[in-house]
Amino acid sequence: MHHAKLNAVYSTPGMRRRYEVWFVRCGLADGGGAWWFRYLLVNNFKISPELSSRRHFQVWATWFPRGAAPQTFIVDMPGEQLDLSARGQVPFHCRTAESGIEEGRCWGNLHNDGHKISWNLRIHSHFGATLSDKGWIGFSRSPHSDAAFSGEITFNGRTFRSEPLGFGVQGHNCGYRHRSYWRWMHTYFPQPDGGSTLEALVYDLPLGMVFRNAILWHQGKPRRVRKIRELKIARSSKQLVWNFSGQLDDGSSIEASVEGVAPEIHELPYTRTDGTGTFPVSNASLARAIVKLGRSESLETATGAVLEMGGA
Repeated sequence: MHHAKLNAVYSTPGMRRRYEVWFVRCGLADGGGAWWFRYLLVNNFKISPELSSRRHFQVWATWFPRGAAPQTFIVDMPGEQLDLSARGQVPFHCRTAESGIEEGRCWGNLHNDGHKISWNLRIHSHFGATLSDKGWIGFSRSPHSDAAFSGEITFNGRTFRSEPLGFGVQGHNCGYRHRSYWRWMHTYFPQPDGGSTLEALVYDLPLGMVFRNAILWHQGKPRRVRKIRELKIARSSKQLVWNFSGQLDDGSSIEASVEGVAPEIHELPYTRTDGTGTFPVSNASLARAIVKLGRSESLETATGAVLEMGGA
């Protein structure tokens, strides 16, 4: 089962420099698009001149339509409106007047530049994982790694509603700063007996070292991927590609290829936690993925993967 503690709040108001984010990637079951929701908490830097308090909170909504350019809406929320559970408390909650996330549920109501987005989703899963945990430096967790979503999303009067609504991941990341670069992917393969997922993360460590980890959830069991080798990395406005291979615990091979293509690639500036400007993050939330397990088994999805590359 997934672990509620993976969502527990890490930051406290007294921490001088930190970001903490809870996010949802929901690929619509019909393959027509994907939604991305982020609840972002940042300590001690200025996002905009109007907001000068130490702690800032934003809600993001991004729509990835099939075959068209993504659209992002980001709304600053007054820090004093934030209702956040205590550090380490289970179950957790992170709420403002009209938007929030808690264990197994997220919702929101945003008005931005004449657009209106609202959502109310239930999150069901069987598996949760910690991909990276470096304590104070930061962590990357997926409390709901094989997430199935129910509920509805409304965007400018158009309502997305089906049962299930979609599949994907609910994640929870935190750090005193973003890494200089990272590559992250998650893919969901619907199966008759529930979904299979693969999630992988690579980022820079001090002294020229590199962190690499990947976890496969397949046939109801988690399996760690070892000896990860990156075979191809491509990042441009036209395509994002990441191919890698590795070895499962039983010695069998795994090879994954993930690709997102324009116009479905989204690039956004993320603000550095020390306030020294921004850096680009590219995201393809309708990516194609092929995962080969051993010599005989292959998992494939045309739109069920997300591929993100951050940093310079």
